[in-house]
Amino acid sequence: MKPWMRAKVIAEWRGLPEPPNRPDRVVSVAKEIGVLMNSLGLGQRLREEEIQRAWEEVVGSFVAAHSKPVRLEEGVLIVQVLQPTMHYELDRVMRHKVLQNLKKRFGAKTVRDVRFRVG
Repeated sequence: MKPWMRAKVIAEWRGLPEPPNRPDRVVSVAKEIGVLMNSLGLGQRLREEEIQRAWEEVVGSFVAAHSKPVRLEEGVLIVQVLQPTMHYELDRVMRHKVLQNLKKRFGAKTVRDVRFRVG
């Protein structure tokens, strides 16, 4: 018989009050990894990876074939665009919609602005 079980049986037999239950301290691994990543300064890098994986879903396959998110700096997403015409289209015409989709998907605090660079 385990010691804690033996102590419980003896306490019940003697009529002693039960000790209070200890609170459950189970924490999800995902939460702890997130805390660890942030403490190491890698939380921003993790968000960059998420944005890069979801880029095609956010902008569509045609635009994703001609552009690529490069980095996220203090809430500003830098996107590399292959052609000047695509840069103009993204920067002048589609910018608001792309930014709106990014904010909806990742939150307004993660992506505050988007800038397009030819290169």
